[in-house]
Amino acid sequence: MSTTLLIKDVRIFDGENEFPNGSVLVENGLIKQVSEGPSEAPHASTTVISRPGYTLIPGFIDGHIHAHIDEQNAVLKQALNFGVTTVCDMQQEAENIDRLRAQAAQDPDAADFKTSSQSATVLGGWPAAVVTAHDKSEETLAKIATWPDLKSKADIEAYIQKRIDDKADYIKLMHEDGNGLSVKPILPPLELQKFIIERAHQHGFLAVAHATSLQGTIDILRAGVDGLTHTFCDKPPTKEVVDAYLLNNAHCNPTLAAMGSLTTEGQKAQEAYAHDPRVEKFLDSESQRRLCACMAFGNEQASVEYAYQTVKELKAAGVDIILGSDAAGPALGTAFGVSAHHELALLVKKCGFTPKEALQSGTTVISRRLRFNDRGKIAAGLRADLLLVEGNPLEDIDSTLNIRGVWKQGILCSTYKDLLA
Repeated sequence: MSTTLLIKDVRIFDGENEFPNGSVLVENGLIKQVSEGPSEAPHASTTVISRPGYTLIPGFIDGHIHAHIDEQNAVLKQALNFGVTTVCDMQQEAENIDRLRAQAAQDPDAADFKTSSQSATVLGGWPAAVVTAHDKSEETLAKIATWPDLKSKADIEAYIQKRIDDKADYIKLMHEDGNGLSVKPILPPLELQKFIIERAHQHGFLAVAHATSLQGTIDILRAGVDGLTHTFCDKPPTKEVVDAYLLNNAHCNPTLAAMGSLTTEGQKAQEAYAHDPRVEKFLDSESQRRLCACMAFGNEQASVEYAYQTVKELKAAGVDIILGSDAAGPALGTAFGVSAHHELALLVKKCGFTPKEALQSGTTVISRRLRFNDRGKIAAGLRADLLLVEGNPLEDIDSTLNIRGVWKQGILCSTYKDLLA
């Protein structure tokens, strides 16, 4: 097959600008040229795809998932089937990382893989508290016993060195106080968190943090993190939390679909996605069942409406919002790839984003915030991670699921091989 590809006669959204009719030339996995108007193949061996009425956009980057290992490589494959060309793992067993990276590198049908490796955890803290609330098997308890239990500066120095050895892409902190939840984890001391952030920054890492309460979010932002991996659902937003985001120029990865599963308020939408013909053809019966169910560990004060309102206010204040699904095997109400599209729709339908702004959250904004300088935009010299959809997602965000082609580094995902027929 030719290593040169021309996609022409399509609407292009490059991550910043729209071109009503244009073309993209790809060579050896990279974008060589983006042109407005008609375009011809540079030589006879070029693979040419002409699709008037379709829209070409950058492949999505899902800024929050939790991958697992299976023989089918299902996590990374399913993500790519839904146009998510890069996934960002936010808590992973260190021994799995090489295998997941190898799958991403060697399988053209698998999404690219980024990871924090193991998070900065403490004994009895998050996520152990929620895991053991549902699973107290000997196997699970033995695995949790291998997680970091950070108590001192020496522990943190060793933890950061291990993340350097793992070639982690960023550092993930856990700052969960349990407000709004049915579990009450042990909360790491703020002085400890500050030292983790300080050391992460000294070694060139971004530091992002889990928090799902208003006060926890304010506290960890003031400690100096670069971004949050959730928004909160226990209370309405305040000026104090908006100011805390602005203090650091921090970003927010709100995971609204997952928060709706946590409180159960998102179940109807989850069911609608699970039974959407564009989705269900890629899900087995168990995945479909799990997408229809809810995590349901919010308490009586938790509401996803607080999360929506927070994102509205952060957006109005100029805080960057990035795309993240929190999709995970154990996370009821989520599905790899699918939940990224659900998240985009929630940004538009619940948080006041235009479709263009929502698309940017999963392309140019997230690539800038997570320092992925080789992707996230359709521009010469960048990776040819591309998504072709029928219709115009700049007018109707639901069109992102009308997927007709996905390329990772210029290679067409085999699910869409009929595009070349």
